[in-house]
Order: sequence, then structure tokens, then C-alpha cells
Amino acid sequence: MNLLPPAGHLPALLDQSPDALRAWFADRGQPSLRVKQVRRWVLAGRAESFEQMSDLPRDVRAELARHFAPLGTRVERHLVATDETHKLLLRLQDERLIECVLIQEPPRRTACISTQVGCGMGCVFCASGLNGVVRNLTTGEILEQLVRLRNLTPAPDGRLSNIVVMGMGEPLANLDNLLEALDVAGHKDGLGIGARHITISTVGLPAKIRRLADLGKQYHLAVSLHAPNDLLRTRIVPTNDKTGVPEILAAADYFFEKTGRQVTYEYVLLGGLNDGPREARELATLLQGRKAHVNLIPFNDVEGLPYVRPTPEAQATFTDTLRRAGLSVKVRKRKGSEIDAACGQLRRKVEQELAPATV
Repeated sequence: MNLLPPAGHLPALLDQSPDALRAWFADRGQPSLRVKQVRRWVLAGRAESFEQMSDLPRDVRAELARHFAPLGTRVERHLVATDETHKLLLRLQDERLIECVLIQEPPRRTACISTQVGCGMGCVFCASGLNGVVRNLTTGEILEQLVRLRNLTPAPDGRLSNIVVMGMGEPLANLDNLLEALDVAGHKDGLGIGARHITISTVGLPAKIRRLADLGKQYHLAVSLHAPNDLLRTRIVPTNDKTGVPEILAAADYFFEKTGRQVTYEYVLLGGLNDGPREARELATLLQGRKAHVNLIPFNDVEGLPYVRPTPEAQATFTDTLRRAGLSVKVRKRKGSEIDAACGQLRRKVEQELAPATV
């Protein structure tokens, strides 16, 4: 960490490592406990300015304000759906945009966060990857999504209960920064969200899945499968041609063996493409005998893409086929549909609004 910000911006506090902050305070004759104080104010105390950090001396607060930004992101848009789903479009210090979502299903409050600006996986149904990947998010940028979503909950005791890493980007392509952020989020002086309440989604990077398994953490793994065979999956997820369904499933099996945690397989139902009885039977055969849960996701319409939601009949037949095979299945409810809560949609819309008109 300890990153240099773009010109004209102060470094974001959460992008400074504790060691770097400790050295910064020491240079100013301040005790090391200041590191814990200032980070706790941002992570647990809802402070969005140094002036709010009332247990710090006034001169220390002023010095911090001259050198750091308590939060490096700013809220570009904040939308609230009728079901109390919140979506934040955050502008980063380099003017890029990312999305994060707060899903409220009492007593759970789940933060859905991004790990990259854009995405390089190229899934054909997803708005996030339409313009490719720009860069990885820093540890601080990942943490700030959690902080800003937590700050939407009722003060003083409102908190996040769960994290799903299912926003923009491929989480395992930015694994180092993600793991560092999740370690901070799980700490008692952070957000206090344990690994068993955190789900990491992936399009299926076998080597990274195995690395995640070897950490010995109790994260939940969700594999974005979307098809039961390589021919169809490569049409939907182009990066599949570098891996393949058997290799991905073998890595997921390894994750289960090492962690004991059931693997979830995400499957976006695209009307007329992967939602037929044949695909359902093939998927059932593929996953039978595995400790697996299937999360079926009816496609959310994305402007400019040619795909459609499955019919209710196709969705019901697909679901019943899997259940008759003895698989655990859930159909995801639509949340926040009127606020473009599906991944990447709001960012794309705003970027199109702000783009210069062509003559």
C-alpha cells in the first residue's frame, strides 16, 4: 500500500499501511496508538472527516487533514429502491467509477462490493465487462466501499452482517488486495465481519481457487458456472477456453476438501440459450455427488445486449429438474431492479450520460 494518489489529491488514509502510518506519526513525535485511533474512527466510528475524531489532539487532526484524505472516494450517485436496496456509484481519485450495493433483508445487511474498475472476463451478459478492465482496486478502495455502505445503516449500532464480493471485476484477479481488505474488515477494530460471513465469487480461476483454499480461511466460494459444458460455457464466458469446466470443478472440489465449506454454483439463466431441459439435465449430472448449492439467477435486462430473461415456465422446469436430482437450489430474487442494481449497469449509464456528444 502507501500509494501515491493522482495529482491534486491527498493520499487516502485506508491506502496507508499501519506501519507507514506508525512511521508518519513517529516523525511527528506522536505515539503509535494514534494509528489504531485514527483507523478505528474511519472503520468503526463512522468518521468521514478528521475533525470528527474527538479523542485526537486538535493539532494532530489538523496535521492529518493536511496530509491525508479520510476517504478517497466520493459518492457520485446514491439510489434507493422500494425494497430498501441502496446502490452507490463511487468516483475514485483518478475519476474512474465503481459500484457497490447494500442489500437489506432483516436481520441481514449484506454489502456487495467491487474489486476492479471494469472486468476482463468478458461474460457476454454482464454490463461490467463491456469496456474491459481498467485496473485493480487498491485495498483502501475496497475497504471504502464497505465503510460507505456501513455508514448507510442506522447509527450508532447499525452494522453489516455479510459481504459478497460479486460486484464489478473478477475478485481472484485482484486477490492480494482483496485478502488484505477482508483481513481488515474481519478484525475487531475493523468491521467485525468473520470469514464465514464472506462470499467470494469467481468466474473460475483454478490456480487462484486452490490458493484461496490453502489459506485455511472459512470464506464461502461461489463459482460463476453459467453452463454445464465447455462448448456452451465458452460462448458465454470466453475465458473458459483457457481453463474448462472439468478443471474448474476439480479446483472447487479441492476448495471443499480443504475448507469443508459447501461451494455455490451461480448460473445466470439466459432465455433460449442455457435454460433448456437438456442443459438442466446435464448440469444435474455434473453436480450430483458434490457438496454443492446452485444459485439460479434469471437474467437482468441490460441495454444494448441481445439476451432475455427466461420464461417462467423454463425457469420452473430448470429448477425442478435440479431439485429432482437431489441438488440444493435457490432462485435469486430481483433486488433493486429499478435502480440498475445489477452489476455494472449504473456505471455504464452514467458514463454514457457524461460522454461528450459525437457530431
